Formats: sequence, structure tokens, C-alpha cells
Amino acid sequence: MREMTASGSTGKVARGPSIRMANSTQRSARSAPAANDIADVDRPLPAGVNTPGFGSDVIADALRATDIPYIALNPGASYRGLHDSLVNYLGNEKPQMLLCLHEESAVAIAQGYAKVTGKAMAAAVHSNVGLMHATMAVFNAWCDRMPMLILGATGPVDAAKRRPWIDWIHTARDQGALVRGYTKWDDQPGSPAAARESILRATWIANTAPRGPTYVNLDAEVQEMTLTEPVAAVDTQRYMPQVSGAAPADLIAKAAELLRNAKNPVILAGRVSRDVDAWAQRIALAERLGARVLTDLKIAASFPTDHPLHIGAPGNIAPVPEAAEALRSADVILSLDWLDPAGTFKHAGGAPKAKVIQVSVDHQLHNGWSMDYQALPPIDLMIACEPDAAVAGLIDALGAGTPVKPPASPKEFPKLGTDKLTVDHLADHLRRAVGDRPASLTHVSLSWNGASWPFRHPLDYLGSDAGGGIGGGPGISVGAALALKDSGRLPIAVCGDGDFLMGVTALWTATHYKIPLLVVVANNRSFFNDELHQERVARMRNRPVENRWVGQRISGPDIDLASMARAQGAVGFGPVTEIADLIPTFEKAIAAVEAGEVVVVDVRVEPGYTAAMTAAMTRKSE
Repeated sequence: MREMTASGSTGKVARGPSIRMANSTQRSARSAPAANDIADVDRPLPAGVNTPGFGSDVIADALRATDIPYIALNPGASYRGLHDSLVNYLGNEKPQMLLCLHEESAVAIAQGYAKVTGKAMAAAVHSNVGLMHATMAVFNAWCDRMPMLILGATGPVDAAKRRPWIDWIHTARDQGALVRGYTKWDDQPGSPAAARESILRATWIANTAPRGPTYVNLDAEVQEMTLTEPVAAVDTQRYMPQVSGAAPADLIAKAAELLRNAKNPVILAGRVSRDVDAWAQRIALAERLGARVLTDLKIAASFPTDHPLHIGAPGNIAPVPEAAEALRSADVILSLDWLDPAGTFKHAGGAPKAKVIQVSVDHQLHNGWSMDYQALPPIDLMIACEPDAAVAGLIDALGAGTPVKPPASPKEFPKLGTDKLTVDHLADHLRRAVGDRPASLTHVSLSWNGASWPFRHPLDYLGSDAGGGIGGGPGISVGAALALKDSGRLPIAVCGDGDFLMGVTALWTATHYKIPLLVVVANNRSFFNDELHQERVARMRNRPVENRWVGQRISGPDIDLASMARAQGAVGFGPVTEIADLIPTFEKAIAAVEAGEVVVVDVRVEPGYTAAMTAAMTRKSE
């Protein structure tokens, strides 16, 4: 067991009695950081504080006990007590603070970190106003089923102890109600001991499938109270037990029988882990069955997109035609926590004739506020466990067989024109500039063509913002790059210009903490998604579609995105307007990232989406 610690005046780690942690090694001093290590940034003077003296010290101990390495935050007086404890009691280490310029960025960074690690990071937001800033990013994380611990603050709850004016406008009766519809759990504890319990519970719940954000609101008075007696130590591991749901053997046997007898099985590879072994098992299952596989750009890579059994290219709004045809001809469909089975079936022509096997625990999160659960799908066999467990069980139940792997045929990349610079040119030339380097697409624009870039590893693509919250791309990518730092993978974000402009200040956090990242802006100088919506309305009303651009174009003047990047401390390239300049510019940008920089490349592209997406968005009716 290890008791929680704080940095003392000698620079060594001193003991604090309030919490014990199991399965962790006592350190006498912080390990020497590598060059450009994040831990080297924002080092406080040793405060010589060895034991908790205030409520917020107990809260800080609890936060350290979760093993969360970072807490992204935008500071505020409502949690000034906790801020002091993080700095002067814990020494800004485990967790280390990551200063952000906006609460939405702080939460987005935590989402991006979870996309890579599958584990919760912490974020702190100031009072009701900070939480209101953060709500969009919280919703993104909720829709993405990403774990995180969000700490807020209020008060003092005791009105007699509030400072005039400011404490009153920053106190709410039920602050958690702002996010209760899209968090797994929230609490407002009334004592340091209760706050410790809340943090342990919130972290445990966030990391337990189905995962998602949790929120703990800390009373300013509880943080700042002087402890009159020690808070009894607890073994935190006993309060955060690992929860694993096994695949029910009888249901796995039924599913295996259906799949064994299927002539045209299809696998919808949906929300799954980043685990490499689980990735290999999905491939083995598909080959054992000879099943065709669909993937989706709204969620992270779940199956190699250049595998012979993968159908077409991953889509976004609607499945590509060959995928829709495969669903229509299927006799058994295995959904591995597919994001929207009913919507996918609708795009393919309606409820399928095939038997549908659904593997998911997502229904445990569905509530009456958010409709992110999508339409109710037809299901013939429900297996309530995580997909990784079900796949392993199915492989065992199916037994030995002859794998079916059709002859490999080269996947066709989008055909490129020679006149106008498009997103397909951007993707093609970026892929060629990256070469054989391991790379992770941390985010892609709505205009991205799934055929442009093969995914061969679970970290090759990390999915969308999930909630449609424009502005999340930069922050999510910073968080993902943080988790990928020193992994040998090149983190690349491809953001639309609207997304970039709303979230650009997140890049300051990356430059300040030396988190290398390449951001490529597919700059069509328009909120083009809404241009298509306006075209659709015009078609339905028999009005001129030529007016769709009014109130949508981001031009007159054009915005200097490279200068905005440089203002955050990043390296800026562009605007790139010629196809011939793409590869030389990308090569310089990649070299700068590999040297430790944050780099933004502004590429001026022609507006446009894939044919399937454009058709889905502009036709008069579904």
C-alpha cells in the first residue's frame, strides 16, 4: 500500500496520511524528465507542505489516488482552494495542471486523451459560468462515450459566507442540472471526506462501461475550511473495483449458431477499444466467418479498411452504395456497438430481413433528456456486454474452421483532378508526405473522404467529435497528442476552417506544454455544411439554390489562419493554394512536428463533400 504524497521542501516526496493507494510503487523523488518533458513545465517552488491542513488538500489527495496524470483547467476563484492544494500540497504533479484558455478546450483535451487511452483524465471548470462554457464539450464527450472526471465549484453554499456580488452570481442552487442530461453521475459533497468519496466514485463510474463524463461540484467553503482533525486514511482500490461484464455463454452460443449457418454475414464494427489484441480478434472473427465488414467515420478505427472483407470506404452520413447493398443481401448482421443501427438500416432501404445480433451495453446510458441513443433498431438477439468480450467468446464458440480471406485487391483512392485543389488532393498529398511513419488521424473534417486514407491499426483514426459540436477538433486533437506523446506516432488533425476558428486557442496549451501536433485546415472559407442544408430547403420550397451561400461564406476578408496559429506559439504555413505546393509544405510541417513543434497548415480547398454525403444532405426528402 502507498499513502498519498506531496512535494516537500527538500524536493522529495513526503507522506500525507489521508489516503492509501494499493498496487503502486513509492517514489522518493520525481523521475528525471526527458527533454521537452511536460513535467518540466510550470514547476512550483517547494512549499514544504507534508500533511493535509485544509479541505482542498484532502480533495487533492483523492484526485491523486485516482492515478489521473493531468487536469486541464481554466482557473477561477470558485476553486482557488483546490488550485492552491494542487500547486503547494501536491507540487503540481499527479495530476499536473494543464492551463487552457477556455473551459471548452479543457474538456475537449480530456476527451482526446480518453480517445487514445480509454481512461479518464480530469478537467476543472470555474463555477456556473465555467460549466456553461464547457457544456458543448461535455456533450461531445457524452456522445463519444469517453470517460472523464469534471470538477466544478460553487459557493460558498452558506450564503452568510459569500462575498458581495461575485459569489452570488457564481452560485447556483443545482449546478449539476446544467449537465445532468449528458453526464453519467454528478454530486455536490458537503465535507472533505464526502468530497473524497465523490471523486473516487465519479472516477470509477466514468471508467466503467458504458463510459462517459461525471461531474463533482465542490463547495468553496468545503475547500477552504481548516481541518480540525485528520481525515482517516482509506485504501482507495477497495472503493474503485474493476468492473468487467462477461459475455453470457448461452447467448454467445446462440449467436455463434446463427453466424455459423449464415451465407452472407455482415459485421458492423462500431464502438470498440483501442486494444491491438482485440483488433486482431475482430479480423480473425471476420475471416473465420467470411463476413463482410462495415466501419464508420463517426467513430474510431475498428477494422482495417484495406482488408479484402471490408466493404467500400467508411462513410459519415450514409453508407456507401456497396455497403448498403451488402446490408440488403445479408442474412445475419452482427452489430458490435454500432453507433446507429436503425439509421444505417434506413439508409440501406429499411429494416433488414437478416437476423440482427446486437452487442452493446449502451442502453444503460439512455435517458429522457438526450436523444443521442438514435432510433430504436430491430434486434433478434441482444448480448449485453462490451464488444471485445463478445468477439473473444464468439471465436471460442465457433471453434476451429477454415478462415475465409478473399484475394487482396488494391483499394482505389479517389481520382484526382488537375485543376482545383480539393480535400481529396489534401488527403492524398498528406498521406504521401507522411509515408510509412505511424500516424494517428486525431480528427477529420466533414469533407473527408473515407477512401483517402487506409486504417490499419486501432490508433490510425480516433473518430469524430461525436456530438457535432463545432470547435471541438483542436482541443480533442491536443488531448490525443498529449496521450500519444513519445509513442512514435505522428498526431495529425484535419479540421474544417469553422472548427479551427472556434477552437484555435486550444493550441496554446499544446505549445506551452510542448505537445507536438500537426493541424491541417481544410479551409473552404464557408460553413459549407449549412450551405447544403440551405440548398435542401430551397429545393423543397422551389426557391433558387444559388443563394445558399448567403450568411455562410467566411470571406471578405479571408482570415489568415497561419497567423492565428503563430499567435498561439505554433508554426504556421500557408495559405497553400496550389496542388504542387502541398507535398513540399507538408514535408516541412512534418519535420517541424518531429522536432517538437505544434504546426498548422492552412490549405485553401474547393468546397465539397463525397457524392454519397452530398446526395444525403441535398435531396428533397429522405
